Amino acid sequence: MSFPEPGRRAPVGLDAYLAPGPSSFTDFVTEHAPHLLPGRVPEGLAPRASVGLEFVHGTTIVALEFAGGVLIAGDRRATSGNVIAQRDIEKVFITDSYSAAAMAGAAGIGVEMIRLFTVELEHYEKIEGTTLSLDGKANKLSAMVRANLGAAMQGLAAIPLLVGYDTEATDPSRAGRIFTYDVTGHLQDESLGFHSIGSGSVFAKSALKKRHSVAVDLPTAVRNAVEALYDAADDDTATGGPDLTRRLYPIVVSITGAEGAVRRPESEIAEVVARVVAGRTENPGG
Repeated sequence: MSFPEPGRRAPVGLDAYLAPGPSSFTDFVTEHAPHLLPGRVPEGLAPRASVGLEFVHGTTIVALEFAGGVLIAGDRRATSGNVIAQRDIEKVFITDSYSAAAMAGAAGIGVEMIRLFTVELEHYEKIEGTTLSLDGKANKLSAMVRANLGAAMQGLAAIPLLVGYDTEATDPSRAGRIFTYDVTGHLQDESLGFHSIGSGSVFAKSALKKRHSVAVDLPTAVRNAVEALYDAADDDTATGGPDLTRRLYPIVVSITGAEGAVRRPESEIAEVVARVVAGRTENPGG
């Protein structure tokens, strides 16, 4: 019998992939390769909060309900301490046909968590032959956030924001929903019709509180999201504003019953940004 080298794990055998297994991809990985899950630290290498590690942070995300759907948008800046680590990071991801998620916090863990969540939803659909309900998706992501609690206690917190269109809703005009989390995985179905996470969230939510209504149409909601991110960047150094020189604009994903989850074209967002910047030239305060 052969054994893996010290510090390394034996590869997953072919039988594990061929045998009947759970509908949860995360449960499969937990059983056969737990070291691959987000937030899992190799044995003997658990970091201490006092080490002072520098790592990349994702910043501000906003989510808005509108008449007939929901959208989520994020700026493009990532920071490491007081340094801009990346100007064009992508923090907003389509997770399936009717949901999307974004992250703020430790970028590496957050992006890996959302990618695993996306695979989890696809795996469930293939095994069960049907899509997971929107509440089921929210609860699944909650469990994944909770699994990262140990790393979060060491300063490696990654907080997602989930939006989705509820295909089972009785009122299609209010089928868009926003789900928020804390580091323990506590889940809340946002009732105000908008939310924001990240370092600039206080300023973004203040802007949305005065500007946004769930009765607006999609173009107005996109404009409100861009305005909110602009306000966040105006007061929070970690949030990146639109960069017209480099042609870097917020990433916006909308979800409706007719179109499903759609990443809005860059040309569309560029036009919205141009109008917002022109308006702020005349009135900097919005």
